Amino acid sequence: MCAVALAAFGAASSPACADWRDDIGTFRIGIVAEPGGGNSVPGLARLTEAFANALGMKVEFVVARDYAALIEAQASGRVQYAVYSALAYATASQRCGCVEPLVAPVDVDGAVGIRSVLVTRDGRLPDLAAMASHRIAIAPAENVGGALLPLAALSAEGVKIARDSPFLARAASATAAETMLAGGEADALFGWEPADAAGQSAHSGGTVARLEAAGIPGASLRVLWTSGLLRYGPHAVRSDLDPEAKRRLTVFLTNLKSQTPDVYDLLEATHPGGFTPAASKDYAMALAIVERESAGEE
Repeated sequence: MCAVALAAFGAASSPACADWRDDIGTFRIGIVAEPGGGNSVPGLARLTEAFANALGMKVEFVVARDYAALIEAQASGRVQYAVYSALAYATASQRCGCVEPLVAPVDVDGAVGIRSVLVTRDGRLPDLAAMASHRIAIAPAENVGGALLPLAALSAEGVKIARDSPFLARAASATAAETMLAGGEADALFGWEPADAAGQSAHSGGTVARLEAAGIPGASLRVLWTSGLLRYGPHAVRSDLDPEAKRRLTVFLTNLKSQTPDVYDLLEATHPGGFTPAASKDYAMALAIVERESAGEE
């Protein structure tokens, strides 16, 4: 109705048609500062212009010192839009229930996230059920794909496993865990692999590819188990944002790679395949990790 009125009579004759832009005033986008970057954002002017054109309103970027500060800013309504990691988004969702993902990035090979894998060599570990009687290498506790994800996913499947399970051999790094398997110090290891939206391996990286690059014959490696998909971190908005703003942002972002690739590269430097729509259900695995960690499960 407002659109018709404005077209027929002009904006000045329709003061009752003030929309969500007037309510917001300035649309604020929150991002986390790059290490050592202070409050500077590469290509800030170009990014601001692109979002302002997409929304038809004034836009301002807010640089947070870390994800905790960004989550608080969006939960309190100081920013309407935030760029998150998967776990930061899940934490924000748990914190206030007031955010929803719009889009998430994709790799050029179609991978939309990662999943954890349990890999053995030369049949040393026959199956998942035999873990307790074998030595399983695992990455440091804060490693997402090689530690947090497998522990949360297996626990959700009813497998008894904890950070300090005696059969787990904690490595100093993901690379060290791979070395343990290669050198016979472990019978299997928890690693990761990129996966597409259907949960299928993208075959372009991950633990198995790294082991093969290190000289281990691919035929001697076997993946015994895979977790659910952990989607790459989303661009999320407050749930109470006007639907038209969400629509405009989704259209802008999903076309960004093809229409203005230079702006896409400024906004997303890690995953060069473009943005695709995302939904809350895509982050079920991330939420499982956050819930397990916040509950202090061991």
